[in-house]
Amino acid sequence: MWGCQTLRHHDIIWCMKAIYGVKLGKIVKEFRKRRGITQERLAELTATSYKYIQRIEGKNPPDIRLTTIIRLAKALKIKPADLLKF
Repeated sequence: MWGCQTLRHHDIIWCMKAIYGVKLGKIVKEFRKRRGITQERLAELTATSYKYIQRIEGKNPPDIRLTTIIRLAKALKIKPADLLKF
């Protein structure tokens, strides 16, 4: 698990954020592709930029606010909790 078990407390928090972000991005991408939605269209539906959607789905995702998770879920026609299941 990315070596998190050998880190100090403050580093563990950072590591968990990184793991959570990458997994969330993969889930967003999976639901987006199931719906046949492009990154550009998802950006329009969530009132965000195409580049932001790329970053969410990428290897180094940004911190994502709860409001963004809710907008993503609404655009993907799923429950917000579905994006957090991993």
